[in-house]
Amino acid sequence: MPSLLDIRRRVRAVKSTQQITKAMKMVSSSKLRRAQERIVRSRPYAKEMLRVFNSLATHTENATHPLLNDDPLAARTLLIVITADRGLCGSFNTNVVKSALQFTLDQPKAPDGRDVAMALVGRKGRDFFQRRGFDVLYEEVGLFQNVKWSHAQAIATTAIKEFLGPEISSVYLIYNEFRSVISQRVVIEKLLPIPRLNEAAASAGASAGKDSQAVQGVDYLFEPDPALLLNTLLPMHVAVQVQRALLESSAAEHAARMQSMDSATRNAKEMVDRLTLYMNKVRQAAITREIIEVVSGAQAT
Repeated sequence: MPSLLDIRRRVRAVKSTQQITKAMKMVSSSKLRRAQERIVRSRPYAKEMLRVFNSLATHTENATHPLLNDDPLAARTLLIVITADRGLCGSFNTNVVKSALQFTLDQPKAPDGRDVAMALVGRKGRDFFQRRGFDVLYEEVGLFQNVKWSHAQAIATTAIKEFLGPEISSVYLIYNEFRSVISQRVVIEKLLPIPRLNEAAASAGASAGKDSQAVQGVDYLFEPDPALLLNTLLPMHVAVQVQRALLESSAAEHAARMQSMDSATRNAKEMVDRLTLYMNKVRQAAITREIIEVVSGAQAT
């Protein structure tokens, strides 16, 4: 049986941990509000841009621009994995890593066995995949302290460069999408080539209303020149989608950490209550034993 001194030390240690987790929850809550405001502002622009370019890719020829072109000769896929730089956020990083591993297993095998290349954003994902010998073409850590447009541009530039090269045939994004304070969802999105509207999406859009029907049947007129316009807009579109994924992941990370720290704080409180009850029982038993010893000694004399 532990002594009262040992139990008191353990109670103090748990209370200290409880204070830390409570402070981390408050910090994440404050950061979440700012991150949520940023993603709410960026979503409409990014989603409308994606819708327009999906429709554009559907109604134009492959030769219009290389970022719209599927290369049947290239066999490899570039997977951009976005994780956090820190832990203590529940299953946030684990879910992304598991989905990325499953994605690599689902890809058709290249002749040399290196069918998926990695672009790793975030320290947790980088450490995991580098230790296991994956082919890492790009890595970036420490950007979630303050996500900037320049970060998205750098990642997008790398993705475009690799896609236009001889080996990469497609580029995918995998990240945690922020849905609510208590809900995050792992998303895998095709970034390059610009995805085309499939028949299912077209029929769903046609049944959604007149606006969707107009989008499906639109014809685009380019002014001044299609090549000049697409050379400017398509790289910007890729960077916008990358930035949206970074902002989604940042908000989802703060939400996950807030929930994790809230759970840890409640668990610490329950542990303190149990230890306090146990400490009182031990102290009561010690007092009872001392009383018995005193009474026994008095009777012996």
